[in-house]
Amino acid sequence: MSTILLVTGTGTEIGKTVTTAAVAALAKAAGRGVAVLKPAQTGVAPGEPGDVDEVLRLAGELTVSELGRFPEPLAPATAAARSGLPPVTPRQVAAEAARLAGSHDLVLIEGAGGLLVRYDATGATLAEVPAELSLLGHAVEALVVVTAGLGTLNTTALTAEALRARSVPLHGLIIGSWPAEPDLAMRCNLADLPEVAAAPLLGAFPENSAGPTVTADAFLPVARAALAPDLGGVWAP
Repeated sequence: MSTILLVTGTGTEIGKTVTTAAVAALAKAAGRGVAVLKPAQTGVAPGEPGDVDEVLRLAGELTVSELGRFPEPLAPATAAARSGLPPVTPRQVAAEAARLAGSHDLVLIEGAGGLLVRYDATGATLAEVPAELSLLGHAVEALVVVTAGLGTLNTTALTAEALRARSVPLHGLIIGSWPAEPDLAMRCNLADLPEVAAAPLLGAFPENSAGPTVTADAFLPVARAALAPDLGGVWAP
């Protein structure tokens, strides 16, 4: 049975794509077949590189899929409505993830923004995808990318609570950007984050560790150092 992981976060621009690429890179290095699904890409015009292209740059060749692309940098539902294009629904996401799971060992679904960002006019969110996949016979767990500093405990706890309310298992947390000189709150959060989320902390990426000049070969050791053994790396708090 293929593993399906939902990569979401407590906000936008906090490291979901880098996390997705790192998990994919380590799984690929271990000989697993990997697919990455980006349900809705916003803020990118047709023909411009998006998140799936960033994953390919960092993780190397693997299967990628994008269901909807909207030019304005807005929440998927708003961006779809303003563009006049059809929105992406949880049922569509689940169907595509199930299709990819039929021929890959690991499927990573990378969301846009946070867990409860709306994807269509009905208020549907990425949090509903696991229930749709369950109807298709597939289990899903979530990886939540979080920030390191003051304020992260509240947003992390709220995201974990939203997952529990929908019976979505939280596989673990990833800190999307860890500074070279962490402050007191950040150091304390290494212990506090797993406590408020009731889930393990499974990695932390050094800030600016995936710049535009970083190649897949250079990124692989970064991924290994930044992720815990559970995800194929060697990181420990």
